[in-house]
Amino acid sequence: MSLDKALADIVSDVPDCLAAGFVDLSTGMLLGIKTVDSHPSEVMDILAAATADMFQGQNVKTIEDIFKKARGTENDGHHYFQEIIVNSDNLLHVFIRCKSNEEFVLCTVCRKSVNLGMALTKVRRGLPAIEATM
Repeated sequence: MSLDKALADIVSDVPDCLAAGFVDLSTGMLLGIKTVDSHPSEVMDILAAATADMFQGQNVKTIEDIFKKARGTENDGHHYFQEIIVNSDNLLHVFIRCKSNEEFVLCTVCRKSVNLGMALTKVRRGLPAIEATM
């Protein structure tokens, strides 16, 4: 399955989903995106950079290092933050790291009226199909 098809499946499977994108944190690139509506190109241009800031910004790295040190896992290469949920005025944004390669993040955008638990469950369930495209 192609990445475009897998992203389209996420958009159709996740309730009230308006967009899904796939970001490579190591390169800072948006590898693919599927939307049901037109979105400002400025948002698309900055999505990868904003995602990288959320998962790998200096303060996030500091927090991860503190937790790793407390748990004695400083050198395992694993990232502490796996999922980030952002509520904006009208939308719910779910960012989830891939399990097979933590440098990739699936980003989804839903209407705020969506049931958070259902959206999160469907995004998690769709992640393996996204991972399989890499």
